[in-house]
Amino acid sequence: MKFKMNMRKRHIFEGYSFIILWIVGFVAFMAVPLGQSIYYSFQKLTPSKTGLIAENVGLQHFRAAFAVDIEFLPLLQSTFTGMISHVPLVLIFSIASALLLNRHFRGRMIFRGIFFLPVIIASGTTLKKLLEQGAANLPIFMNYDLYRMLRLFIPGDILESLLTYADSLTMVMWDAGVQTLIFLAGLQTISVSLYEAAKMDGATKWESFWKITFPMIMPMILVNTLYTMVSSFTRADNSVMDYINTRVFSDNNYGYASALGWIYFVVIFIMIGIVFLLFRKSLASMEGR
Repeated sequence: MKFKMNMRKRHIFEGYSFIILWIVGFVAFMAVPLGQSIYYSFQKLTPSKTGLIAENVGLQHFRAAFAVDIEFLPLLQSTFTGMISHVPLVLIFSIASALLLNRHFRGRMIFRGIFFLPVIIASGTTLKKLLEQGAANLPIFMNYDLYRMLRLFIPGDILESLLTYADSLTMVMWDAGVQTLIFLAGLQTISVSLYEAAKMDGATKWESFWKITFPMIMPMILVNTLYTMVSSFTRADNSVMDYINTRVFSDNNYGYASALGWIYFVVIFIMIGIVFLLFRKSLASMEGR
């Protein structure tokens, strides 16, 4: 018996055929652990020879995170403060790198590969070991006593902030590989005729960037902003992630760690939602021009 499908059903079947493995993997390795994590966040779990013994404690873990734990909220605050300063630096560096790599010069494919190398090498445990060895800090500020010399010309509060940003440049370069490639792909979709028309009208390169390049790569800026935020929240040296891991694997406090994880997730979700709404308004206004 021959089974016939119309075009619409065939497209639906083909679509589900492509994502069926992902659906199976998500249910098996993501949905079940997520459900268990929500359940654990309302339980007090005691390890025993037969497994974990659960005792319902309601919202006790969530209240403890905000009212009893003196470490979680400061760590959460420092993580978001660091993210707010880190994301713009990564975006600016990756846009500048993409603009340079988009120019025609000999060996640019090699340089594109070099910019992406940190994504492969400096990730996960390798990145954590490098950070523990101080590889992310620029020694010039410590070895040459740069603070004392610049203190004669720049006020102390401003200088400390500038040196803090400068000291984080290594991490900015390591984190900008994927974003640079995304911006580079966006730049290559912009028609050269737009720049030629702008040049004939007397526009400078600076004006061409703000009137042509920047609006055209705005969707990539949204993607890279969200990607950088998520990467910042889940990176190997994230203090909140370290704290949650300590509560799980050192203290065996599974229920409290699950509650902390869900609080962290909700806060991240809200932040990403705010950024998405802000960019959505900007994109809508540009499309309406």
